[in-house]
Amino acid sequence: MIPDLEPYPAMKDSGVDTLGAVPAHWEVTRLGHIGRLFKGRGASKEDEAPTGIPCIRYGDLYTQHNYFIHDSRACIAEERVNDYTPIEYGDVLFAASGETIDEIGKSAVNLIKGEAYCGGDVIIFRPSQRIDSRYMGYVTDFRPAAIQKARMGRGFTVIHIYGDELKRLAMPLPPVPEQAAIARFLDHADGRIQRYIHTKQKLIALLEEQKQAVIHEAVTGRIDVRTGKPYSDYKPSGIGRLGDVPAHWELLRFGRLITLDVGFPFRSEDFTQAESDMRLLRGINVAPGRLRWDDVVRWPAINVEAFSEYLIEMGDIVLGMDRPIIGNGVRVAVASEADAPSLLLQRVARIRPVEKRLLREFALRLLGSKGFSDYLAPIFTGISVPHLSPEQIREFRIALPGMAEQRAIIEYVNCGVHEAQSATDRAQRQIDLLQEYRTKLIADVVTGKLDVRAAAAALPDEPDDPDAAEGDCPGATGRDDVPGDLDRGTVVPATQEAMTS
Repeated sequence: MIPDLEPYPAMKDSGVDTLGAVPAHWEVTRLGHIGRLFKGRGASKEDEAPTGIPCIRYGDLYTQHNYFIHDSRACIAEERVNDYTPIEYGDVLFAASGETIDEIGKSAVNLIKGEAYCGGDVIIFRPSQRIDSRYMGYVTDFRPAAIQKARMGRGFTVIHIYGDELKRLAMPLPPVPEQAAIARFLDHADGRIQRYIHTKQKLIALLEEQKQAVIHEAVTGRIDVRTGKPYSDYKPSGIGRLGDVPAHWELLRFGRLITLDVGFPFRSEDFTQAESDMRLLRGINVAPGRLRWDDVVRWPAINVEAFSEYLIEMGDIVLGMDRPIIGNGVRVAVASEADAPSLLLQRVARIRPVEKRLLREFALRLLGSKGFSDYLAPIFTGISVPHLSPEQIREFRIALPGMAEQRAIIEYVNCGVHEAQSATDRAQRQIDLLQEYRTKLIADVVTGKLDVRAAAAALPDEPDDPDAAEGDCPGATGRDDVPGDLDRGTVVPATQEAMTS
């Protein structure tokens, strides 16, 4: 049994607003004072090979690695290594560019034991003094560090961060034995949290498969939704992913049924943050099934009239054209009353179905379906970020029923996915609570609001198994309002200081 965690007996002001008070015997230092930063180099993604030498690319820091780099997604052939930058065990890798200010400079510490390299658009930090490597993974990317990095970010459409600014990253630095204790404790707690999250993510994936199966069989005519049985007569579509389709359905290019417009390349230097100005709908604002406005830039209201053709109206379908498929689906949504008006930025498509041919909800189900994802997968362009062109959207081949059948299919799909969607939403709320809980816990521990030295010493030697049986998952209470009992006494709620820092 791990004892309850208590604060350190003596604290001092760190002098850094994001860190708050820290234990009196800790140092507060800048990244540039304890090592050097330098830029990585790398060639084309076409250098990637199925086997070879591990190579970390900047995009992997956003999608593959959380605090630590244990292995690599990509490899490069030995004859190409001279075009890349070698990295060492304990190096911290920062993403030098990204899509959002909140995530810029996402980092992880390299724990690969052996030869490894990184590509371009990566900033490498190499310590010049003894520091616990796992502690560095936490302290360079926990919430107070992310806030500092966001302040260093530059740009609107693409955000950049530079080594000269990262040198100023302020961080608490306890004695090395305490660094190791903090990392040991957080590894244990994070492992248990991740195990629970992993279970919920598997559930969400199964529910998504269930929803996609319902949608796919309905929009491709596998069954007649009015009878619950297959249609009486089918014809070959000539399209592998469609197979045979109902004989009376029409085979068409999607472009014949819609008007499609792409946003304007508004100049980022003219973007504003004034609430009286017009919101710009960017690709990062398009999530599967909804628009999100947690990261907003605006266009001066005085200039909006000149760009009226790019206004988004309630009911418009919008599709993110850069990285259109993400983990939980296609980035396509319908603009609600709360989303309009806004101006369409480049690399986002606005789709309006032709009246009396294609219902908006049917079009949305087609674009969010497995069939559209399967169509996109082999045609993506772009080296680091998959891109979709307007013509590729128009060339999407579909089998189209009449308007009455479209309405019946929409009603069938809405009923069929409702229960699965409700279960998905509950699971996602639990994941969000756990992630928030973990963020606060890490902030409390790394800034010394909680003393984990005794707790770390009492932990078992063997690491938690992230693939343990679901029945052993912490927090499996079925409640939405609590993250779960991770191990009674192991963690406590974050302090208000950490929440506001």
